[in-house]
Amino acid sequence: MHNQSDQKMTIGLDGRCLLDTNYTGVSEYTVAMIKKLLQDNPDKQIVIFLNSFKSYDIQRRLAWLRQYKNVQIKHYHIPSKFLNLSLWLFKFPKIDKMLGNVDVFIAPNISFLAISRKTKFILTIHDLSFERFKETFSWQRRFWHFIINPRALCQQADKIWTVSHSTKWDLKSLYKISNNKIKVKPIVKELKITSHKCKEDRLKRVQEKYNLPEKFILYLGTVEPRKNIVNLVRAFEYLKDNKNIDKKYKLIIAGQLGWQYKSIITYIKQSRFKNQIILTNFIDQKDKKCFYQLATVFVYPSLFEGFGIPVLEAMSNGTPVITSNNSSIPEVVERAGIMINPDRVDDLIDALELIITDKKIREYYIKKGFKQAKKIIKRGREIKLLT
Repeated sequence: MHNQSDQKMTIGLDGRCLLDTNYTGVSEYTVAMIKKLLQDNPDKQIVIFLNSFKSYDIQRRLAWLRQYKNVQIKHYHIPSKFLNLSLWLFKFPKIDKMLGNVDVFIAPNISFLAISRKTKFILTIHDLSFERFKETFSWQRRFWHFIINPRALCQQADKIWTVSHSTKWDLKSLYKISNNKIKVKPIVKELKITSHKCKEDRLKRVQEKYNLPEKFILYLGTVEPRKNIVNLVRAFEYLKDNKNIDKKYKLIIAGQLGWQYKSIITYIKQSRFKNQIILTNFIDQKDKKCFYQLATVFVYPSLFEGFGIPVLEAMSNGTPVITSNNSSIPEVVERAGIMINPDRVDDLIDALELIITDKKIREYYIKKGFKQAKKIIKRGREIKLLT
């Protein structure tokens, strides 16, 4: 690292995920991290690395950066496969050198990277699901992780940021990373928390836009085996067959298709209640608030999470939450939602029946959710990244 004072420090940041068509948790975390760095460090220069062979309207896509004077974007147009191959085989080019003489380089996620030894390297690890649940990843994705070699990246990094204590524990137990090297930095995107519902006309427009039913159970997240969606469908089928709930209820599964999604789609298509299960692709950010508020309950029965942004989004929008009692999720939810064993369909059935049929219980978790979301977001605002 250069012998410069903090006043002159230059921070490099890998912003390649900002060019993703649809933002996922990693992209949203990266946006929140950049905003936090810029707000907390007005005296430091921040240089963002972008790369894409095809052209993007960067000015429009990253318009939110215009309000900051201490940020610079360096956009390269190298074919991604060529760049990744070179970074992997030859450890060249050094990304920090491509940005100029940066003092610190921050990677908001594992990726193909080559960093000079003299540059301080900070790496964010969101979760180690690819180690804990290898069977839920496609062979292509497992091969990608093998080539990337997250363990070696963690060993190379000077500091590792995690979004939860659960991930910190996994890094220590699976990769034998020193406790002193890991800092828990759960930076989350800005969420507006209000007990006021979207206006009726706005709710109606969103309902019509996505063809939403009058009453529904909502899952929102990537459609992949790790999210345990098949068990949610099984619980929904049992409710329809055996429980005295309103027949108007349908199940909405919203989100982009992920790894090994086909088995989930096949199961849904073979369900006798397939006409009452609606698959909706990626939802516009501007519609999410109303989408959550139209749902009776939000269900997120994931097998493993590094954080679980959708759970926080649901709580902040006044939707009662049923979610898993594993990995990092208890840190986010605490007692503000119903936590179940995701492997036990019976637990999910009982929780759904309780929320759907008991208005007092539903109101209780709505209030608790608002309070918990405020606490989590406040905690994120108070975090100092470069300490």
